Amino acid sequence: METFLTRAHYEEAAAFVRSRIRQQPTIGLVLGSGLGGLADAVEDAEIIAATEIPHWPHSTVSGHSGRLVIGRLEGQTILVQQGRAHYYEGYSIQQVTLPIRVMQLLGLHSVIITNAAGAINPAYEPGDVMLIEDQLNLMGMAGVSPLRGPNDPSLGPRFPDMSVPYDREWRALAIAVAAEAGLKLHRGVYCGLAGPSFESPAELRFLRLAGADAVGMSTVPEVIVARHGGLRVLGFSGISNKANLDGSTITTHEEVLEAGKVLVPKLTTLVRGVLRRMKV
Repeated sequence: METFLTRAHYEEAAAFVRSRIRQQPTIGLVLGSGLGGLADAVEDAEIIAATEIPHWPHSTVSGHSGRLVIGRLEGQTILVQQGRAHYYEGYSIQQVTLPIRVMQLLGLHSVIITNAAGAINPAYEPGDVMLIEDQLNLMGMAGVSPLRGPNDPSLGPRFPDMSVPYDREWRALAIAVAAEAGLKLHRGVYCGLAGPSFESPAELRFLRLAGADAVGMSTVPEVIVARHGGLRVLGFSGISNKANLDGSTITTHEEVLEAGKVLVPKLTTLVRGVLRRMKV
């Protein structure tokens, strides 16, 4: 029988984090595969190992260090989730999204979510960055939803609106930052799949016909929980590999991590620029 997490689980995890930090974060930052280096820029950092936090899912995947970094960046106090857990690792989808619930209960108003993603749009190249404008929730369409089960109205509504999952104002800031820095920034649709196998050429062609530009194994459930809880969301996909629409190439996790070395400086510029301009 499936076990559902309750507000008590989230409160216990949030209370532990609160007890270990002196600062009050207002913005969250979730770092995807190979993108953990973004946390190096945080000043006055307070670090908590994810293994210490009650009920927190621990990543088993290379490129996800599994810790929280709380500190200052560009005048904002942020909470960085350095490494995430995934549904394919064997966690329930509610366990995977527990960190977002903790951010909600800690009083954060926004979260910036990043991921490493495979290109579907043939115009995308490894090392490019895509601003996520919308998403395809194929996991949820198959019934794997973090909102499945009893709804606690103190956390959010039973039927949350998802007409604008990614905040328009924050997206406009990101576009302005990229233009000012001379960075190429694609704008597209991210598709979330369960993984862990990479997509077949037929699946990629199907997703392209459905309107997706990039694909990965995370982000979408986190965004749903964030919006359910009233957090504003900004999302970036770091493109780690070229679209394999004809089966001519092989995709590996090592390739994803290698792309992170090129992507981290670009995403650092974008995140820092957005944080500098964020006003609530």
